[in-house]
Amino acid sequence: MLSGRTSVMVAGVCGVFFVAYCIYFDRKRRSDPRFKEKLRERRRKQKVSSEKSALTKLPNLNDEEAVQKFFLEEIQLAEELLAQGELDTAVDHLTNAVAVCGQPQQLLQVLQQTLPPPVFQILLTRLPTTSFFSSSSSLSLSDLPSCLTSSAMQRL
Repeated sequence: MLSGRTSVMVAGVCGVFFVAYCIYFDRKRRSDPRFKEKLRERRRKQKVSSEKSALTKLPNLNDEEAVQKFFLEEIQLAEELLAQGELDTAVDHLTNAVAVCGQPQQLLQVLQQTLPPPVFQILLTRLPTTSFFSSSSSLSLSDLPSCLTSSAMQRL
């Protein structure tokens, strides 16, 4: 059996080896020629994902004015992105607008007439994956205030 002093020395030596291995591994990682490139790529992905999550924050659904403002902003962003050729991001914004709209069928009819058919098909495929209302199962689209007033329809 090991005495107390011997076990303390063994634990100390193991601790020193562990710290030495950590220092060795860190130096090896930092000396890798692609380390900075990988680090920049990881940070860029995190930034993009945080921007994307910030874009999908819903307004207070009981505040009709906030919902209408959010709706109009999403439609405007989608139009700008479509003009720039960024179809995926534009469809994401259109999906957000349909999700908060009180009359989604009417909005989809307008979008079907105004959007190119491929973009509209992408929108239709993404609509079932929208999970805005999954957290509160008692809330449905018909419970939301109408965001398509006559002035909002004219802006489309």
